[in-house]
Amino acid sequence: MLDPGWIVIDTNVALDLWVFKDPRTDSVQQALKRGEIFWIATAAMREELKRVLAYAHIHQRLENLQLSTEEVLTDFDALVHMKDEAPRAVYRCKDEDDQKFIDLAVQHSAPLVSKDKCVLTMKNRLKRLGVNVLSEWTSAAH
Repeated sequence: MLDPGWIVIDTNVALDLWVFKDPRTDSVQQALKRGEIFWIATAAMREELKRVLAYAHIHQRLENLQLSTEEVLTDFDALVHMKDEAPRAVYRCKDEDDQKFIDLAVQHSAPLVSKDKCVLTMKNRLKRLGVNVLSEWTSAAH
């Protein structure tokens, strides 16, 4: 497992956790529940998750799972440690929606779990700022 500490998880990976039920999320979900690692997020990240859960294909998936948006957000609230918005990092992401994850990870020198191509292309630059970008849950769990 990761050393105890903060971790930032982007929205697509959060969807793997609750909507797509990716089995690779099991070890990290358990580590979060046991308090071995701590997921940090901001209000803007929660709002993004809420917005994405309303997308037609995601909403349909939730219905198929007999899961509501409110239940996902309740689970999010139970696992996440809320932080204030972080100041802009030195490096800028091409996708503005991803910048908030980068900023928070940089501010707290926390690993960032993301599958987003724009974030992954910044891996080396972010490492210079103390942020390890992890592209898979399995990377986060070892």
